[in-house]
Amino acid sequence: MSNVMMEATTILPILKKKLAFLSGGKDRRSGLILTIPLCSDQTSMEELSATLDYLLSIPSEKCKARGFTVIVDGRRSQWNIVKTVVLMLQNVIPAEVSLVCVVKPDEFWDKKVTHFCFWKEKDRLGFEVILVSANKLTRYIEPSQLTDDFGGTLDYDHSDWLGKRLVFEKFTKESTSLLDELSIINDADKSSAQDKDKPADCNLLPSFDPETVLQSGHELLSELQQRRFNGSEGGGPGGPAWCPMEEELLAQPQVMKLLDSLREQYTRYQELCRQRSKRSQLEDIHTKVMQVVTWLQGPGSELLKSHQAIGDSIRAAQALQQKHEEIESQHSEWFAVYVELNQQIGALLSAGEEEEVVELKSLQQKLSDVCYRQAAQLETRQNVLQAAHSFHSTTQELSQQLDSLLGMLCADVAPADGAAIQQNLKMLEEKLQTVESGLTSLRQKGALLLEQMCGQTAWPVEEAEGTSEEQQGNVQQIQAVMDEMQLRKQRCEDMVDVRRLKMLQMVQLFKCEEDALQSVEWLGELLDALLKTHVRLGDDSQETRTMLDKHRKFVDVAQSTYDYGRQLLQATVVLCQSLRCTTRSSGDTLPRLNRVWKQFSVSADQRQARLELALDFHTAAERVLQEVCVDAAALDDVDSSGKALLDRLTLPVIFPDGSEHFFGSPSDTAVAAEGVRERLLLVEERRLQLQAAGIGYHDEEEEEEEEEGEGREGEGAGLLKRQDSKLDVIGEELNERDEGEEEEEEEEDGELHRDEQDC
Repeated sequence: MSNVMMEATTILPILKKKLAFLSGGKDRRSGLILTIPLCSDQTSMEELSATLDYLLSIPSEKCKARGFTVIVDGRRSQWNIVKTVVLMLQNVIPAEVSLVCVVKPDEFWDKKVTHFCFWKEKDRLGFEVILVSANKLTRYIEPSQLTDDFGGTLDYDHSDWLGKRLVFEKFTKESTSLLDELSIINDADKSSAQDKDKPADCNLLPSFDPETVLQSGHELLSELQQRRFNGSEGGGPGGPAWCPMEEELLAQPQVMKLLDSLREQYTRYQELCRQRSKRSQLEDIHTKVMQVVTWLQGPGSELLKSHQAIGDSIRAAQALQQKHEEIESQHSEWFAVYVELNQQIGALLSAGEEEEVVELKSLQQKLSDVCYRQAAQLETRQNVLQAAHSFHSTTQELSQQLDSLLGMLCADVAPADGAAIQQNLKMLEEKLQTVESGLTSLRQKGALLLEQMCGQTAWPVEEAEGTSEEQQGNVQQIQAVMDEMQLRKQRCEDMVDVRRLKMLQMVQLFKCEEDALQSVEWLGELLDALLKTHVRLGDDSQETRTMLDKHRKFVDVAQSTYDYGRQLLQATVVLCQSLRCTTRSSGDTLPRLNRVWKQFSVSADQRQARLELALDFHTAAERVLQEVCVDAAALDDVDSSGKALLDRLTLPVIFPDGSEHFFGSPSDTAVAAEGVRERLLLVEERRLQLQAAGIGYHDEEEEEEEEEGEGREGEGAGLLKRQDSKLDVIGEELNERDEGEEEEEEEEDGELHRDEQDC
């Protein structure tokens, strides 16, 4: 018989035939009972031999030393088969067999057939063979150790036994193989740990899953402990308790031993895997860290260095911002890797060894430095682009404001009046103020942009050469834009100063024209007041003298108004010369002013002449009325002056254009004449009183009185002649004065007209 351990799987179809089996029963010597149930069909001796070889390989040597009791169940077989089987036992297990019990059928075989006596062949066979009926088998074996086929009480399920045996062998095979593999793997890693120059073979992996094998082993052990593997829970009635698998088949101790060894090797293997995983993780982290650092310091930095421009317009700045967003998107992917790596490193630091902690901290510090520096450069670049966009936006807005102001300055100024000029000037000042505010804002944003650019994270010396030149170009560009805007603003300011002066002169021109027209209106109002309200001549000399003084003041006011109007018109001429334009109103304002002034002068002279006549009349009348002794000549002079005054009241005022005008209404003139007549009546009464007082004197010297009467008539005629000559002289003086004033005015008007023509 071969000593090699057979496997049930190799002869599984044969084992399923149940040609032989170990039921777990024992004989009285504690030897195992081997049952060979023969059947009516022809039994293959080769299959039976293979089955016996497998079954006899299961017990330990100790169990085998106790010997086997073989029960050959020949009740359903022929004698020659039984004999062949018994003889085969001699060849298969001669030393292990102690007793062979051949169970004969109820109808015994032919004596001739069974004449062969096994007991005589005991020495040659090496074991005792007995023929026994099934009911007498209990003489040799306890019923509790016999299966129910032989009237015993021992439970045996061949299919269950075969299934458990397959599980046991599978576990034994897998665990043994796994133990060998784990031992090799652990020893290989131990040798590589001692020799650091020798790399560990990380590809060594067990053929079976240790967890699965351990789980199947525990399940098998649990089954063995509960069902005792192919046996019952104890011996028969009165029999001793026994555990066939622990003592005879040794399945449970073997499983336990394998489990213990497997757990030990698996624990070492788990630690090995943990160390491998940690080393692999460290290597992976190191690789990824170097990938991140290499990209950020290489392509990432090159991207940032190659995009340092700030653009020259809003559109260019927007394009640069969009490009920067793409660069940031590329960096975001690597920053996400950085965050993941940082978390992994943090987790490893909390449970790492001292040597690993130092390495991990170094990697983490290097990675953080590179990432933070790159992130700072990205943020600074973003701030620069935002400041550049704001700067270009303000530049464009300021340029539009300057264009609008320049367009307003280049447009012709043709306002309708002074208010329009004031409004235009206000708009001009507002636009200039807006430009000033815009330039101030541009300077501020330019300074902010320069500050952002100067605050950029410095590149390493070997990388900063190209960026510094571009940076200097950006600074020069910003300064050039601000200088250009300052120059344009200064030009506009100069033009605004010129336009402001011109518009102020135009305002002054319109003001002079308006004031000149106002002077004409005022002078016309004075003339109207003179003709309509200056009618009274006074009731006595005192009132008349007062009215004459007021009239002179009134004339002085009119003279001042006229002079003011001429000065304003002269100023318009000067302003027109300065503005190089023709006035629209002074051309007809000057003739109107002169015309009204001439009308006023004529009217004022007539009014003054009347007041002077009235003053002479009232003075003479008051003298003759107040004196006691009055000669007839004085009375006659009063009458003559009164009549001359009345005649003057009836005369119209003749303007230079030949039109006639009267002072006041006819009723006003009648009232003034009535006052003169009343004073003449008083004088006449005074004359009558004097005549009445001189009646007696006239009788004695009648001739003398007649002569005196003739003399008075002559004197009265002379007085009238003198009064007329006096009026003629006054009229000539007035005419001469009017002619002189007209000549002066014509000269002045000629000068004004010449000035206007020059304009």
